[in-house]
Amino acid sequence: MLLLILGLVIFFGIHSVSIVNPAWRDQMAARLGEWPWKGLYAVVAIIGFVLMVKGYGMARLDPVWLYTPPSWTRHLAMLLMIPVFPLLLAAYIPGRIQTATKHPMLVATKLWAVTHLLANGTLADLLLFGTFLAWAVADRISLKRRTPLATPSLPASGINDIIVVVGGLAVYVAFVLWLHASLIGISLVGR
Repeated sequence: MLLLILGLVIFFGIHSVSIVNPAWRDQMAARLGEWPWKGLYAVVAIIGFVLMVKGYGMARLDPVWLYTPPSWTRHLAMLLMIPVFPLLLAAYIPGRIQTATKHPMLVATKLWAVTHLLANGTLADLLLFGTFLAWAVADRISLKRRTPLATPSLPASGINDIIVVVGGLAVYVAFVLWLHASLIGISLVGR
């Protein structure tokens, strides 16, 4: 469990720099240069992510159950996960979905976390998904107060929403049928 917690602290520590101290982030980017700062940020995030994944995997071997979700929550989770992948794509492909949600990746993260909290009841689940949920809420609140960074993006287009929905649903189906089992180790089909 300590490895999971360490991974969460490192991963969300670096991801929270903009929330708690955007001036320091800007200062570091200016001092190091934009790309070296992004490289350092990425290395720290990857280290945290790897520790988080390993720690979560180890915690699943000897779970501490906090609650036992009813079996119907798995079906609800499958339903609630449908918009998650289109929302993730909408973060990078501008269109009406991106405009309507303002921060589609944060919406996707919150929905993903809530969904997994509904369907899973161990301490490791609460730590992992609860931390993602709390961070996404905090980041969304802080975005209202921060000056947005200029980021290059594709031109907005109506066709982009079709690409987002079709592409996101294709990724969702791939996750349900194959990727969740191969990447996470839990098959969603036939459970």
